[in-house]
Amino acid sequence: MIRIVVVDDHDVVRKGVIAYLETEDDFEVVGEASSGDESVDIVLERKPDVVLMDLIMENGNGIEATKQIKAIFPACKVIVLTSYYDDKQIFPVLEAGAFSYLLKTASAEEIVTAIKKAHHGENVIEPKVAHKVMTHFQGKQSTLHDQLTERELEVLICLANGATNQEIADQLFIGIKTVKTHVSNILRKLDVHDRTQAAVYAHRHHLL
Repeated sequence: MIRIVVVDDHDVVRKGVIAYLETEDDFEVVGEASSGDESVDIVLERKPDVVLMDLIMENGNGIEATKQIKAIFPACKVIVLTSYYDDKQIFPVLEAGAFSYLLKTASAEEIVTAIKKAHHGENVIEPKVAHKVMTHFQGKQSTLHDQLTERELEVLICLANGATNQEIADQLFIGIKTVKTHVSNILRKLDVHDRTQAAVYAHRHHLL
């Protein structure tokens, strides 16, 4: 059974969504809220698996509510269900921990599917929103290496060619500790987790 809380400040919308969700045998609507502030209290009390969250509401918006919910109950999946998809809403709520993002133009069946997928760890992003996210991410990625110093770029190229730290030190006539410091800075500036990802970045951006 998937436990759900529905948050929307429009009674008609909220009641309509709840009425449809309750027709699903494996859904249980355990609470509802008409504001972001109220939703945090409801989630803390009922501990749902999924929250359907509106964004623009009085008495606490959905972005701040999502942030608080994820802080107190991180296992809960927050699915945004809103009419808005501009940058002022998309990026802050995704950064706050929202799992999926749907528009209110979505059909009832699409909302049901998103809830079931969220429960199994699969997110659903409205195509218009996904396009904005990908465009933003690609733009960010294309400028990350501009932050590298000349020496860090040299280290990255050596690294991308498969050189070990000792080989990089020998090629550039610097100490092994200095190489390790440069590699650490490179990973941080490129927002990657390891040398392999850094090498992939270098090849992808034709830095060799």
